[in-house]
Amino acid sequence: MSDDTPTRLTYREACKQAIRDALNRDPRCLVMGEDVGLYGGCYAVTKGLLEEFGPERIRDMPLAEGVIAGSAIGAAIAGLRPIAEIMTCNFSLLALDQIINNAATIPHMSGGQFAVPLVVRLATGGGRQLAAQHSHSFEGWYAHIPGIRILAPGTVEDARYMLAAALDDPNPVLIFEHVVLYNDEGDLDPEVVSVDIDSARVRRPGKDVTIVTYGGSLPKALAAADELVGLGIEAEVIDLRVLRPVDTATIYASVARTRRCVIVDEGWRSGSLSAEIAARIAEDLFFELDAPIRRVCSREVPVPYAAHMEEAALPRTADIVAAASGLARPQ
Repeated sequence: MSDDTPTRLTYREACKQAIRDALNRDPRCLVMGEDVGLYGGCYAVTKGLLEEFGPERIRDMPLAEGVIAGSAIGAAIAGLRPIAEIMTCNFSLLALDQIINNAATIPHMSGGQFAVPLVVRLATGGGRQLAAQHSHSFEGWYAHIPGIRILAPGTVEDARYMLAAALDDPNPVLIFEHVVLYNDEGDLDPEVVSVDIDSARVRRPGKDVTIVTYGGSLPKALAAADELVGLGIEAEVIDLRVLRPVDTATIYASVARTRRCVIVDEGWRSGSLSAEIAARIAEDLFFELDAPIRRVCSREVPVPYAAHMEEAALPRTADIVAAASGLARPQ
């Protein structure tokens, strides 16, 4: 195999390689979380790392999210580079005080005397029949909070390289990994050894309608774009990648060209990240639009357990196709 041959691996393995690289690169780096050691992580991302790095650097923590987050914040202030894992973003609600009132505010309230270089990894989203308390998407909530950066890797490449950039950030970074992506496979370009955590990416160019999305909804948006070709519609798909701060420049440039926009967000429609993006487009690009902005979001219900109900509650490819075709081909 030549050095320029792409490496194919799963999203899960990409996350693991990113963590292993971080531990090898910086002796101050450690992993903290529930079942990250002996069990290998709830989603097997840290499997084998305890044997490789030992219990000082792969630390099984109590089943208490506030303790996990609080200990990681203290470690970060003391000079370490912790990677805290919270099994699912639903459970992060038990650590809200630590994340929002401490990690996000200490650098500001201390006048810059203390930095909190903390990374928190969280599984997010539905689609695995894990019921309401394990399936919601709260990244939009966290994107409301100043003082933290919110990342949503939707590709194997981003899963592999976003962590390093996050660890270099002097402020707290939350990385939301969608549960349906862990088994997905992708190719890593050997010439790519890093990614930024500032900008959105155009994952598919088009001229008729812009589809804005991120994370677990990215494959659905790309599948919808494939279907739209059969209807004579060329959709441009933008992967936000970074939910705070949002790269509005990339969004605006696309919408100014296509003049139509569909926003796909697995969060609930009310008070959502999609609502914020739609508001910004309406405020700044109103006269560039040829049609109303459309949103495809989760139904306003707790995510159901039953497979057919869960599927109906979450954004579907067919919903994206219907929204985009309705704008590009108005009746």
